[in-house]
Amino acid sequence: MEKAWYVIHTYSGYENKVKANLEKRVESMNMGDKIFRIVVPMEDEIQVKDGKRKITKRRIYPGYVLVEMILTDASWYVVRNTPGVTGFVGAGSKPIPLQEEEVQQILERAGTDTPRPRIDVSIGENVRVISGPFENFIGTVEEIHPDKGKLKVLVSMFGRETPVELEFDQIEKLD
Repeated sequence: MEKAWYVIHTYSGYENKVKANLEKRVESMNMGDKIFRIVVPMEDEIQVKDGKRKITKRRIYPGYVLVEMILTDASWYVVRNTPGVTGFVGAGSKPIPLQEEEVQQILERAGTDTPRPRIDVSIGENVRVISGPFENFIGTVEEIHPDKGKLKVLVSMFGRETPVELEFDQIEKLD
């Protein structure tokens, strides 16, 4: 049998607890030769509060944990009966392994050293520019590009709307 990555579903917010429980069970039930790595994919996220930047960890897939294992009846049983695990992701009762490319993408994203800014504005909302050449200007969000950490804001200059590209951490939401 070959080892592969499987996705298990957990109660949201219990991912780290499930990881710890499963690691203990693997050790106590001598399953180290069948269950290898248990990963809760996390990424760094930049949050701006009161003008201060703070980096926090955020679960990429809330409610899911990745397990690298050789799927046998015994290893399935150990994982499936771990407290907090609601089941494997897959059709019917047979778990479906992730493709190698999917695993690489997830692990790379979780292992990146570049924190992603979090943005809690939507298109059409008014924002204030808090840094850069347009500081203190008020504008309307026109486009959001989360992958780049940028957004386009329409700012009123000289009586006309001008589109300005800004970083997420250059704006704050107006209440």
